[in-house]
Amino acid sequence: MNLICESNSLDDYLVETEDVNHSHYLIKNKAKELYSQSLDEIGFIKSAFEFVRDFIPHSWDIQSSRITCSASEVLFYQEGICYAKSNLLCALLRCQGIPTGFCYQRLTLGDTPDTGYVIHALNAVYLRSIGKWIRLDARGNKAGVDAQFSLEEEKLAFPIREVYEEQDYPVIYKTPNKKTTAVLLQNTDCKMMYLHGLPSEL
Repeated sequence: MNLICESNSLDDYLVETEDVNHSHYLIKNKAKELYSQSLDEIGFIKSAFEFVRDFIPHSWDIQSSRITCSASEVLFYQEGICYAKSNLLCALLRCQGIPTGFCYQRLTLGDTPDTGYVIHALNAVYLRSIGKWIRLDARGNKAGVDAQFSLEEEKLAFPIREVYEEQDYPVIYKTPNKKTTAVLLQNTDCKMMYLHGLPSEL
């Protein structure tokens, strides 16, 4: 897929927002820890991605009712759905000067279209060392889901199934989508939100 940047300025992908609050001490400390253990830019990005993917459970996978939104909140409670986890990965990377944006897919909620459609969030990261954007999906692996860090080919959590009218949006956005943020802020039970409240289109 040919990715399209919402902005031509990499600085726009380093901005702090209420959700991507990368100056928060929890984010700064974790980013510093991951960075200190990495040999280079690529190593740090891989470490941050794998930390969010593997050590921050997806709330639905653990059947939690808690809803998290901002990066610091996700890190503090150590859980979140894809919208929240993408905020955390973005914040960790931006904290160390790595331009990071948001990408989206439209997927079936279950295995087939009769379950309805939902918007899924992931990240795009710019690697200065190779002058390239790559997409990373830190949703969290499980049976049937195997997202990986790769510079050669995308290994996302969910391949698009065109026969089911799923969709890959090519834009790399500067900030989280307003609909995905609103749903996190307006609901109180994650399990109910996940089943009945997620947006179905951007």
